[in-house]
Parts: sequence; C-alpha cells; structure tokens
Amino acid sequence: MKAMILAAGLGKRMRPLTDHCPKPLLPVAGEPLIGHHLRRLAGCGIEQVVINVSYRADQIIETLGDGERYGVSIAYSREDEPLETAGGIAKARPLLGEEPFVLVSADAFCDIDPSALPSLEGDLAHLVLVDNPDHNPDGDFHLAAGGRVSSDGSPKLTYSGIALIDPRLVNDLPAPCYPVAPLLREAMARDLVAGTHHRGDWVDVGTPERLEALNRRLGSAPGER
Repeated sequence: MKAMILAAGLGKRMRPLTDHCPKPLLPVAGEPLIGHHLRRLAGCGIEQVVINVSYRADQIIETLGDGERYGVSIAYSREDEPLETAGGIAKARPLLGEEPFVLVSADAFCDIDPSALPSLEGDLAHLVLVDNPDHNPDGDFHLAAGGRVSSDGSPKLTYSGIALIDPRLVNDLPAPCYPVAPLLREAMARDLVAGTHHRGDWVDVGTPERLEALNRRLGSAPGER
C-alpha cells in the first residue's frame, strides 16, 4: 500500500511562521512535522510515499530527499498552481496507481496505525474520525453504529485528515482545482463511505498556538530542530 501526504498548502493560518518555512517543515519535538508522518508510515510497513508540493517546494524536497533516512521512498508531485485536495490527488495518480492508498494531511499529528484500517470492500473512502476539538465543536460527519459515514445525522465527529481512499474518488473532476469534501459528500449520499472513530492521540496542527501547545506537551520548544 502507498500513502500520499498533502503538503502543498500555503500555511496561511500559520503565519508568520510559514513566511520562510513551509508548514510541513515546522518543528515538532525537534523534527519537522512531516517527518513524524514519514516515520509512522514506515513503522506501519508503508514504505512508498507520494508528497504533493507547491509552496516552497524545493525547501521540502531538499530537506526530505528521497526519504531514505525516514525508512521510506518518496515521490514528489509538483503543483505549479493551486489544485486543492482532490485536484492534487488527481495530478498525483500516475504516482499513486489504481489501488487504494492512505491519505494524510500534513496538519494531522496522530498516533493511528493507518495500515490497520479495514479494506474498502467497494467503498470509495474510509475516514478516520475523532472527537470534536474546541476549534470544531460541531464536527463534520456522522458515524452510524454500523460504521457508515454520512453528512447528515448527529452527533457528528471531526474528520482527522487521515483516510483510506480509492483513486476512483477523483474521477471526472469538474475542475482541475477542486476540494475533496464535496466528493466525499457525494460518495456518502451513495453509501460508499465508511469510518473509524479513533480515540487516541490527534492534533490538528493548524495554528501557531496549537503548534506551541503540542511542542509543550511533547517537551520541546517550538524553535528547536
């Protein structure tokens, strides 16, 4: 199984930290945030990783290289213009192939083992959902008792930014630059999305304050490398 890490964003919510450093390279416990993802994937036996890059792409590529020191092999999908999540997946499909892959947002700091997610069995996606954090109290999607995910219903959980995805999800995009959320909702309406409620460690490292809080919890200062 392959994995794709979404790392092409501008990191606007992280400014001024991202004025000169792309968000995936911001330090968490002495290591670039994306390095934690790579080590976790390698530890789960997922060794082929695709990373989409755009903002400060060369900085990311120079830092991570071919992935050998993290125990993975990295292929980069360069984006010369904004493509959003689904557009980025579609552009990376030649690198991803046609089999289901693990999708990881570079914002997500999580202790889940993605290789343990159940197979899709015909679904287009299997989402990792978490308890609602303070910054998203209303949640995103409803997880029914049978493990099916829908955009309606309550209570709702928060999408963690981690999922198992069938590449067919991005077939026939209406535009090259397109987000993945509408596609997931369309698939939910066709009962083609399942989910797992992860109750372990998870942080959306999306703001300087949450980055600082995570570093305090892990015992390192935000500026340490």
